Amino acid sequence: MARPLALTSGEPAGIGPDITIKAWLRRDELKLPAFYLLGDPDSLGDRAKALGLNVRIAKVRADEAHDKFAGALPVVPTGQVATAQPGKPDGTSAGAAMASIRQAVGDVIAGRASAVVTNPIAKNVLYRAGFHHPGHTEYLAELATTAGRTPQPVMMLWSAALAVVPVTIHVSLRDALAQLSTDLIVTTARIVVEGLKARFGIANPRLAVCGLNPHAGEDGSLGTEDLTIVAPAVEILRREGIAIRGPLPADTMFHEAARRTYDCAICMYHDQALIPVKTVAFEDAVNVTLGLPFIRTSPDHGTAFDIAGTGKANPSSLIAALRLAARMAAAQPA
Repeated sequence: MARPLALTSGEPAGIGPDITIKAWLRRDELKLPAFYLLGDPDSLGDRAKALGLNVRIAKVRADEAHDKFAGALPVVPTGQVATAQPGKPDGTSAGAAMASIRQAVGDVIAGRASAVVTNPIAKNVLYRAGFHHPGHTEYLAELATTAGRTPQPVMMLWSAALAVVPVTIHVSLRDALAQLSTDLIVTTARIVVEGLKARFGIANPRLAVCGLNPHAGEDGSLGTEDLTIVAPAVEILRREGIAIRGPLPADTMFHEAARRTYDCAICMYHDQALIPVKTVAFEDAVNVTLGLPFIRTSPDHGTAFDIAGTGKANPSSLIAALRLAARMAAAQPA
């Protein structure tokens, strides 16, 4: 029997509870993998009532979740009360969200769950509570630290139509340019190749590398970074036997015919990667963290406070995240 997925609560005032409930209600129709939520059972029950949905919630241990999943939405209590109302984070929000993440990671590392799936967090709420990480990805890397070594996490946005990886992530464009280096591109691409092999079952991953500047610098006339930073990285990786092309003009990399020529696009900064994937797969793109010693996926959207508790939230991205996490877990070597 496959181990269940550990699903975090995310920001309790956001749409995480809504999409969790909606996903579970479609478990039979969509043949979803078993999962359990880490959070406050009473808070989830209140949200179900606010949505007018008849949902049985079962307080369980992680090892009981699989058996309970068919008849009830399994919730493993974290011991943190969540009192926030839909769209209105309160003083319990940050503690509830962070406890859920920590316990989910602990469950996967201990072998009680097969993967971590994270609901959206509100970073500004966490920052006010002393959270010092740019986002989920960096916090998960800290939780995965062993023997003083912190893994380098790599954020991939995956969909059936397109997979992208930004080399620099949650920083300003000015800081992204300062951080970009040949070494960073090389180490990022290596982690992507290993992840595609180990967790997606792609024997010989094909990478396409975006140029930084318009037209990939136009041979230096529109900026020299593609010649001095990006191209050397591509050459290093090519010499290692990786199937890789670039730097390529970003404005011609994402149409349908171009996407068929690679398995993942390596992009230089956040929006260069996320704009195309959210354009072609807004409803079902999944955030995947590579480089960690465990599987982590997440819906590719935020907390959507404006529609929390209204019934309007679309669970499609969470459903895709659950399915992909189960697929990746199944692809891991025994």
